[in-house]
Amino acid sequence: MRPLKAIILIGGRQKGTRFRPLSLELPKPLFPVAGFPMIYHHIEACSKVPGLREILLIGNYQPSESIRQFINNTQREFKIQVRYLQEYTGLGTAGGIYHFRDQILAGNPEAFFVLNGDICGDLPLAEMYSFHVERSDGSQMTLLGAEATMQESLNYGCLVENAATHHVVHYVEKPSTFVSTKINCGAYICSPAILRDIAAVRRHHQDENFSGVNGDGSLRSIESISLERDVFPELASLDKLLVFYTEGFWSQIKSPGSTLYANRHYLKLYHKTHPNRLVKNGDGQATIIGDVYIHPTAEVHPSATIGPNVSIAQGVTVSPGVRIRESIILDNATLQDHCCILYSIVGWNSVVGPWSRVEGTPCDPNPNKPFAKLQSMPLFNNAGKLNPSITILGSDVQVPGEVIVLNSIVLPHKDLAGSFRNQIIL
Repeated sequence: MRPLKAIILIGGRQKGTRFRPLSLELPKPLFPVAGFPMIYHHIEACSKVPGLREILLIGNYQPSESIRQFINNTQREFKIQVRYLQEYTGLGTAGGIYHFRDQILAGNPEAFFVLNGDICGDLPLAEMYSFHVERSDGSQMTLLGAEATMQESLNYGCLVENAATHHVVHYVEKPSTFVSTKINCGAYICSPAILRDIAAVRRHHQDENFSGVNGDGSLRSIESISLERDVFPELASLDKLLVFYTEGFWSQIKSPGSTLYANRHYLKLYHKTHPNRLVKNGDGQATIIGDVYIHPTAEVHPSATIGPNVSIAQGVTVSPGVRIRESIILDNATLQDHCCILYSIVGWNSVVGPWSRVEGTPCDPNPNKPFAKLQSMPLFNNAGKLNPSITILGSDVQVPGEVIVLNSIVLPHKDLAGSFRNQIIL
């Protein structure tokens, strides 16, 4: 059996602006969700696929110490080769694959997965591969699909399929009008021949002196090629694109708010995959409600009440009487006596003073629905005010005692002087 590979597209600093201020301190793909970096969950899913020998991370982040350390740790844990390939500029979801085609084809892989770094979910990769092999009658790629509502579908790539053969016959990325409730989940299994189709698109760009527009309205160069906008519509017209559906949990992580949604569902998934990661109630321990992850190095007072859907990172101090719900607490944060953290992210090394309240407003009314409105909600509403959202404390933020921080974003290294509501504190 020829080996398999996986490619994880991690983007770069020019992307992920909606993820600020959290991405100011750490590359977005390494932000911890349910106790582990976003793309750690991708690598763990890939490691379970028989015959998968290598994982390539493609992006244009500078190779920082955090990226190097992450790669070393994951290689040791999963006993699989992980390499980072840095683009010289943003090349798009297909451009990076084509640019590094020699590294991808090294070792003559039978097929390779492509995963967007900003998706999360219970990814059925082995099942996708089996489906692709069984039905790949000249098809170059199988994409993972899901069912959305009519309104939600406009935020994603939409497809129309031949139900008898599972071929995609029409594909539109983020259409302006309704096309289909079937959407693209950003996970693919590709035959090596897909590189010929990407090359054809690139030649077309060169022949036409092409200068397209990205999804955010910015101009893109000839070298920038998009799977979703340039390649998929062509594959669909040639009957070379298949779709495999998942009914499991899936979403994108575009904004900090959507990390809480992903955190909730990854914690729920741990019941099946890693029950040892979930904290249980016990004598002399904090009161745990629902699904909670606490790093072994965190210090949590027995009088605290935590959960549901909370992740607490390494070095965190949780003092007496603290209440935490639907939140992520990052490395070395300190929550002082009787403070309350609800629907919020508390940044690295931040301190929340005694009897203070840090709170966001949830806007996911149905915790069991498969998509998160938080990911596409604009920062401001039509009245120019912040939309109801989670509260985010950047790194090294000092919140004094007996104040309320509600629906606000606090940039790093701020000492708050009082209470704030619906504000961005610069």
